[in-house]
Amino acid sequence: MSVEPIESGPYTVAYLDTAPDDGRRREIIDGGLYVTPAPSRLHQRAVGELYFRLRSACPVGLEVFVAPFDYRPTPERSLQPDVLVCSPDDHDPKHAIEPLLLAAEVVSHSSRMHDLLLKRGLYEQAGVRSYWILDPDKETLTVLELVDGVYVERDVVSGEKVFDATLPFPVQIVPVELLRER
Repeated sequence: MSVEPIESGPYTVAYLDTAPDDGRRREIIDGGLYVTPAPSRLHQRAVGELYFRLRSACPVGLEVFVAPFDYRPTPERSLQPDVLVCSPDDHDPKHAIEPLLLAAEVVSHSSRMHDLLLKRGLYEQAGVRSYWILDPDKETLTVLELVDGVYVERDVVSGEKVFDATLPFPVQIVPVELLRER
């Protein structure tokens, strides 16, 4: 299965409040509805481990969330990063609306192009400070950071290599540790 618009729009973020709760991730991008199948075991493991490590290191005043928590950078867009860190200025009780400090995506076969191309551009456009892409097949973490409105590649770490993050806050991430069964 792949990520694709399922019907022509225009869809609005108001549609999401009436969408069925069937385990699928729904995102609205400029009137298009994108539906992603429920994630695999490996995907869930990686998301859970990344959340745990970020949450454990998270300073007071910041919050770490996992999908299906909406990030709505514009009235026409609702995105759901696998893991996100909200700005301390974001006080909306239902959705993140301020530029995120971090959006992280775990690439799966059904979302590869969506995460690597479309969402990268949308996060960059929205001013998300850091975008992490974890590829379980390659055991790599690609780290992009916003510099003068454009993402630059800060690092690509593989396997057992340690990534010492400074954004959104200091934390050590080892790609293979996010993927291991316990």
